[in-house]
Amino acid sequence: MQRIAEPENTAQTLTVVSKRRTFASFETLSSRERFLRATVCEPLDVPPVWLMRQAGRALPEYRKLKEKYTFLDLVRTPELATEVTLQPIRRFGFDAAILFSDILVIQEAMGQGYSFRESGGVAMDFSICSDEDINRLSVEGIAERLAYVPAAIRMIKSELSGRTALIGFAGSPWTLANFMLEGGSCKEPTRALTLLKAEPEKYRKLAEKLTQAVIEFLRMQITAGVDAIQIFDSHGGLLPGPLFRAGSGLWIERILHAIKREVPTIVFSKGTRAWEELAYSGANVIGIDHGISLVDAVAELPTTIAVQGNLDPGLLTGEPALVAEKTKELISSMRGRPGWIFNLGHGLPPGANIDCIHTMIDTLRS
Repeated sequence: MQRIAEPENTAQTLTVVSKRRTFASFETLSSRERFLRATVCEPLDVPPVWLMRQAGRALPEYRKLKEKYTFLDLVRTPELATEVTLQPIRRFGFDAAILFSDILVIQEAMGQGYSFRESGGVAMDFSICSDEDINRLSVEGIAERLAYVPAAIRMIKSELSGRTALIGFAGSPWTLANFMLEGGSCKEPTRALTLLKAEPEKYRKLAEKLTQAVIEFLRMQITAGVDAIQIFDSHGGLLPGPLFRAGSGLWIERILHAIKREVPTIVFSKGTRAWEELAYSGANVIGIDHGISLVDAVAELPTTIAVQGNLDPGLLTGEPALVAEKTKELISSMRGRPGWIFNLGHGLPPGANIDCIHTMIDTLRS
């Protein structure tokens, strides 16, 4: 396999790099420092660890909260969002927390509300079907409508006291467009890809609005104090390779260039092998899905770009002994490669065994 050439702008790395000589020795690194070092490919004693979807469904303390509050209550109430964000940090001591929120808050702020179906899944208030529907979406007033998000971030940062990193996030324009065009969650989305192929200018119009909204949303989070941001391109795998840039890559690149490396940036595109596209997008870290060889991805990426992943989430619903075995194999495959953030290949499953998560962390840190 051929390694992708180093991006021309890698010398202009994160501001955090200029501070790296002042980092403490390995033995005294805080979780936050360990995480930030990994994002710029600095050598570490052990890789930092956090899990996508670590806040929520698998935790009994979260399920107890859900007996009293709806999901939207938790998202929209800063005190509750703070509590849910901190629950996995208290229990597992992850090196990074991720803000408890939802990628669909952007659509809601633009005028397309959402709710949850009794049968499961998300329902948007209406589907995007026409130019008129796109014109109805507004990027004005996002800061006011989503003021509860920076309020939660400030509370969380205060509780973390600089010991643990805090990650903010947003969905990619492509992923958001899939929900908007389908009118909610869907097992086999097709409308976004159909629109991209048949009416590329209409898709572009929608993507431009979403990109502007995501930029503003992420800037809000950065100003409030997040240490890094992640873009979830959860529907990236729906795009054929030749259409990845037009559907998703271009808009991710615009977002990352707009926030100008103010904090480390992670891009996770589920089910894709678009490493070359993402390597030049401006991302500091690229998340690798669990169906893809982490070793192959690393072999093709520049050494200046960190990787995140990619233990199979399904393992955490099984036996701790197998989790320990597979975690050791992953560690062995990545030994000696600076710039690795240990994570799952996708989100933590609702049925995850708490003992399996502890075993994974203990194995990694031992």
